[in-house]
Amino acid sequence: MQVLRTPDERFANLPGWPYAPRYLELGGLRLHYLDEGPRDAAVTALCLHGEPSWAYLYRKMIPPFVAAGLRVVAPDFFGFGRSDKPEDDAWYGFERHRDTMLRLVQALDLRDVLLVVQDWGGLIGLTLPLVEPERYTRLLVMNTGLGTGTVTEGFRRWRDYNNSQPDLAVGKLIQRGTPGLTDAEAAAYDAPFPDRRYKAGVRAFPNLVPDRDDAPGAAISREAAAFWRERWRGQSFMAIGMTDPVLGPAAMQSLRRLIRGCPEPLEVADGGHFVQERGDVIAPAALRHFGLA
Repeated sequence: MQVLRTPDERFANLPGWPYAPRYLELGGLRLHYLDEGPRDAAVTALCLHGEPSWAYLYRKMIPPFVAAGLRVVAPDFFGFGRSDKPEDDAWYGFERHRDTMLRLVQALDLRDVLLVVQDWGGLIGLTLPLVEPERYTRLLVMNTGLGTGTVTEGFRRWRDYNNSQPDLAVGKLIQRGTPGLTDAEAAAYDAPFPDRRYKAGVRAFPNLVPDRDDAPGAAISREAAAFWRERWRGQSFMAIGMTDPVLGPAAMQSLRRLIRGCPEPLEVADGGHFVQERGDVIAPAALRHFGLA
């Protein structure tokens, strides 16, 4: 299997990103993660990105979390960010990515976890508490869903578009949906991908969303839906980027009704799908809600 590793120099001097990389070896591959704040913090924010972004998406949420005394762990899925990138599109799979995140949580022995999820970070992340649920005490959920086997027409259009773009212009895509994103910040989203060979994960992820009852990941996602509806006893907070055309207000309100005790959401009027770009608003609001400010 051909595995690509983005050259380190592509991550030099990215705006708003002064963080040192950390790595974990899993199955012969190198997984990148950010680990900031005190290791003995009372709460650890586990921040999971989606597609086609990477941990850079959380750069506006990390400082307020750390200032409040939290530890922040933000990994890159394989195929994204500074993590290794198998070149074969077929290598990528729902269970493989879920297992990777479970192994990260166990390897770092994360406890009192504030689970922070968006997009694919939610599809995978919302299933994690089925294993060792005692590790998770809080949830911050943004513009995502559970892959229970049904998808919307809006998602199908996005998937069709992604499949038509084998060399997807990642930075331009994110910039189009994010008012105020600078050219330098857009370029930072392109940093992991020197050319199309590095974009197997970008190509694969939309096709991994469970779109039928027997699709890989659908059964475990339905188990997760039952967990959040019936077994969840932690605190929850939801933020919605209101201009998201695929996972916007309607989808998020449906998800909110699945999460036991989830209050009315914070509506980010100028937030799109990549709503963490308004993390300067979301993170302080979530910290106040959780009593951590």
